[in-house]
Amino acid sequence: MRIASDARVDIVRRFYEHAPFPGYPKNDSLSSLRARAERNKFARLLDQAIPGDARILEIGCGTGQMSLYLARADRLVVGADLTRTSLELAVAAADRFKLDRVLFVETDLHRPGLRPGSFDVVYSSGVLHHTPNPRAAFAGIAQLVRPGGMIVLGLYNAIARIPLRLRRLMARMSRYQLIPFDPVLRSRKNEPSRREAWLRDQYQHPEEHRHTLREVQKWFLENDIEFVRAYPSALIGEDMDDLFALASDNWRLEGWLAQLGWIRKLGHEGGLFVTVGQRK
Repeated sequence: MRIASDARVDIVRRFYEHAPFPGYPKNDSLSSLRARAERNKFARLLDQAIPGDARILEIGCGTGQMSLYLARADRLVVGADLTRTSLELAVAAADRFKLDRVLFVETDLHRPGLRPGSFDVVYSSGVLHHTPNPRAAFAGIAQLVRPGGMIVLGLYNAIARIPLRLRRLMARMSRYQLIPFDPVLRSRKNEPSRREAWLRDQYQHPEEHRHTLREVQKWFLENDIEFVRAYPSALIGEDMDDLFALASDNWRLEGWLAQLGWIRKLGHEGGLFVTVGQRK
């Protein structure tokens, strides 16, 4: 029997109430959070691309790490999430780090309760693919960015996700006693709560969808969003240094070949790719 959409959303809410994702290490600090984020090239590029006075919305902020990382200069950051337990961790971290230009709100992205067109940047990563209808969810959040503003969307790639799906098959067959070749689980072996959060999010999630670059580009067209670029780049051999710069080409065949290459680049974790667009 097909579960109704609201019931499926509630299943996801309860799932994250049990193990908020991604969580914080013990004795975390703002400097260690920023150092951890800046080991990731995408996080550095996103921070560099966003103006210092931007109004930023992170939809599906989880426990708030990216919102806290971006809350610098004169930026105003709003982190929105479905799960109160995750938001409580985010608020506690903001207080601990003494960041007063970041606000966390509890909301459902299908009914966000936020004014359309009021943000310079809308960022949502690792969220829409856990909703019953990612295409419809995207149409809703696309209205929150102002004309000329940027939308940054992270989703599981249908091709780059294959290695994790194979690991997940082995995990299920072994009742989660054997999960080979997962670097995140290895790195968190001494952090039981964060290891458990990654295990649940990647291997036991009740709602998951996977998408191609071409599919997301169609969503952009349907919502008056101009495709800017993908991360990793969909241009083979491009060395990207500006996340918000229009890609020099958008050849479909090259995009498919690039996605095959993402198996090596992204498959060791979860196959998450990012598309960037600008609202017309």
